[in-house]
Order: sequence, then C-alpha cells, then structure tokens
Amino acid sequence: MPPARADYLAPWWAAWLHGLPHRGLRLQPVPAAFRPRDPDYQQSLLFLGLVAAVCLGLNLLFLTVYLICLCCCKRDQEPETKRPHSCCVTWMAVTAGLICCAAVGIGFYGNSETNDGVYQLLYALDHANHTLTGIDSLVAGTTLQMRVGLEQHLARLNELLAARGDYLQTLKFMQQLAGSIVLQLSGLPVWRGTSTDLTALAGHIAYVEYYRWLAYLLFFILVLTVCLLACLGLAKRSRCLLTTMLCCGLLTLILSWASMAVDTAAAVGTSDFCVAPDKFIMNQTESDISAEVVHYYLYCDQSLSNPFQQALTVFQRSLTTMQIQIQGLIQFALPLFPTAEKDLLGVQQLLNSSETSLHQLTAMLDCRGLHKDYLDALIGICYDGVEGLLYLVLFSLLVAASFSTIICATPRAWKHFAGRDRDYDDMDEEDPFNPQARRIATHNPVRGQLRSFCSYSSSLGSQSSLHPPAQTISNAPVSEYMNQAVLFGGNPRYENVPLIGRGSPPPTYSPSMRATYLSVTDEHIRHHSTEFPA
Repeated sequence: MPPARADYLAPWWAAWLHGLPHRGLRLQPVPAAFRPRDPDYQQSLLFLGLVAAVCLGLNLLFLTVYLICLCCCKRDQEPETKRPHSCCVTWMAVTAGLICCAAVGIGFYGNSETNDGVYQLLYALDHANHTLTGIDSLVAGTTLQMRVGLEQHLARLNELLAARGDYLQTLKFMQQLAGSIVLQLSGLPVWRGTSTDLTALAGHIAYVEYYRWLAYLLFFILVLTVCLLACLGLAKRSRCLLTTMLCCGLLTLILSWASMAVDTAAAVGTSDFCVAPDKFIMNQTESDISAEVVHYYLYCDQSLSNPFQQALTVFQRSLTTMQIQIQGLIQFALPLFPTAEKDLLGVQQLLNSSETSLHQLTAMLDCRGLHKDYLDALIGICYDGVEGLLYLVLFSLLVAASFSTIICATPRAWKHFAGRDRDYDDMDEEDPFNPQARRIATHNPVRGQLRSFCSYSSSLGSQSSLHPPAQTISNAPVSEYMNQAVLFGGNPRYENVPLIGRGSPPPTYSPSMRATYLSVTDEHIRHHSTEFPA
C-alpha cells in the first residue's frame, strides 16, 4: 500500500470537479478514474460538452421567444403607448457593458493562470527529460569505456607483461571486475523510450497551449469590439452599427458556450488526473519500468530503499579495487617494464573518469531530483492550470449573460429609434420652427434660407427690403412678425418679448395643429390690417 502523501494534496476544486457525476452518452454511470484512452471515459467528457450545447440551445430558444413576444406585444399596444422605456434600455446596456468588461478581466486572469500552469508543467517535463537523458548517456559512456577502452589497454598490457605471471593474474582480475561493472550497468533501466515519450508529450502540449492562448486572446478582442459596437450604436442611434453588433453578438454568444464546453471538459479531465496521478502513471509505465522503480520516484520516501543501491555499490567497490590494482602495477611493474607506462596511465585515467561518472550517476538516480520535477508538474497543472480553466468557465458564463442582455435590449433601442423617426416624420418639413428642418437647412446650404429678423433696422421703410426666399415657406409667421415689429417701432430688442396673442406655434407641431395655427394667424392679420392700414 502506498505511503501517505504529505508533499502533494489535490486542491479542493479538483476534488469537487472529480466528484461531478460522469455519465456516458446513454446516461450510464462511468468510473471517474482518469483513463484518456478509454472510450467510455471519453464519452463522459463529451457528455459535459453536450450539456453546454444544450444550454446554448436553451439560451437561443429563450432569445427567440423573447423577441417574438416583444414584437407581438408591441403590435397589440395602442399608438400612444408604443414608446419604449429608453431609460430601461440604457441601464440594460450599461449593466451588460460592465458585466462584459468584468468578464474580459476575469478571462485575462484565467488565461494567464492556465498558461503559467501549462508552462510550469512543460518546464518540469523538460528538466525530467534532461535527467533521464543524462542517465542514459552516463550509462552508455561508462559501458563503452569498460568494454572498449579498458579492454584495449588490458590486451596490450597482457603482451607487455607476459613475462610475469602474477602481473597477468592482476590484469585478468581487473578484466573480471570490468565485466562486473558492465553487468551492473546493464541492469539499470533504460530511459530512452520514456524520454522519447516525454519529448513528444511536451511538444504536443506546447503546440496546443500556444494556439489555445492565442485563440482566447483573439476572443477577448472580439468581445471588447462587440461591446464597443454596442456602445457606439446606442450613442449614435445607428441601426447599421446595431445590426453589425447583433450578428457579431450572436457569434460571440455561440463561441462563449463552445469555449465553456471545452474548458469544462478539460477541467474535469485534469481534475480526475490530479486526484490520483500516481495510479495513472504506474499503470502507464508498468510495461516499461518496474513498479518498484516507479514507486521509488513517485513517493521518494526515506523509508523506501533505493532500487539502484546494490548496483551502484558493486560499481563503486569494483572500481575501487581496480584503482588499487592499477596503483600496484604502476608502483612495481613500471620500473621493470617502462614501455607499459602509457597503457598503465591510460587505465588509471579511464578509472578516474569512470569514478566521476559514478558520482554523477548516483546523483541523477537519486529520487529527489525527479520527484521535485514530478511535484512541480502536478502543482502547475492541478493548481494554476485547473484554477485558470475555472476562471475561463466563469468568463464564458458572464459573456453569455451579458450578450444575452445586449441582444434583448437591442430591439427596444430599435423601437425607440423608430418612434423618434415617426415623430419627426409627422412634422412639417417647411416649418421654420421644426428642429429637423433647421438641421436640414444647416447641412444643405444651397436651399434658400430665411434671413434673420434681427438684421433689420427700426425704420418702417426697411421692411420693403425683405425679399421673398427662393423656397416657398409659410408667410404667416413672417407677416405676423412684421406687423408686430411696426407696433414696437421695429426695435430688435423687443424680439425677446413673449409672443402674446399672435397665435405663435410651439417649436414642433403636426399638420393638424398647423391648420389651426394658420386660421388664427389669418384672423390676426385682418385685425391688424384694419387697425393699421399700410
């Protein structure tokens, strides 16, 4: 039974996600153990994505029903009550904009956290891969030295020291020790296959993470752009901008639910791994590496014995014995056989190099280095990675809510714009008091404009200088004004006097109101004509 883990505990959010019900496409329960190659487990993750797709369908159905009900209710209302509540539309747009900005901020944080966790995993995989490659390199290098380099030196020394049988016995003993070292090194696990798998896994993760991070960055830009279009469309009362915003908003709504489906499935799958990572790794490596070695690196407990201790001990003892023997040959045989100096020193140098490799190999085979990489990878993916995915899920929910609100508020704003246009269409375009007519006259300087009454002097004869405008405009207000100017001596300062008793129209009025105004104005003109003949 594996010992208790004190150096790693799965975060609470991983345990919560792991506890979510895992169902297949036929709604049958599926074990929550992380089995990425199992079809049933893959279906359980796909089921979570289908749940998000169902939520998207319900969201679109709600929006459709809402828009249909809004159109039907507007047709049933009386014309006097058809004006939408612009204040409600404004507050809905402001609320949706604030939610959208908050969602983008949360999304940026979640994307950054996920990216940090994934790159911490990649760094740990790269460091572990470097350690495993180094172990294989040291084992291969030492084995080659013992089999080739040492054998060559010993073969030449056998020829040079053939006259002394005791020296030949020493050389034969050293050859046996070298064979023992090679045998112990061959018993060490070969990490070449594991290193290749880690390299491929790291490359695949880096590729997916780069495009995931880039896709979310573009998604954030799209969300902010659509929010900006909504603000500009409402501020400028532009139907074109609102139409573009509706199309982009619908696309953003679909993308938000799709991203939530992917993030939810990824978070649940990663949490299933984080709850029991040791079991999954032991199942994956049982055909390549012994369970004792995997257990040693996964837990790295002081109570566990080093599975390589015996091989390293034999290696060290054999190497020490060989160094003692070669020192004796250098001390006693070299004075008798000077020609053997080169090979004896070559053997000594080779043994010193092998001793250095032994120390490096002992350090690399120690569990602390690979165990630290293992913990760094778990903390990166299970803490930062899953936490970032949860923030991205929250971002998707907030974006879906905000854009649903914007889509609901847009038809009301559209009706509000249409109501204002109907009010302007009901006005007389030739009315000089019509604000729309004044705007048209301002933007179209070719059309004839009525001269300002303030430009005339106080003389009565100056009234004859008034020429009729190029475009036909109602003369009733002009005649009324000129007659009143005679009463007040034509002094422009009396223009600020309230127009009492002159049937002065309001700033805007409909054609029916204008008919009433013209009848009253004609009566006043006849009255002033009899009282002040020209």
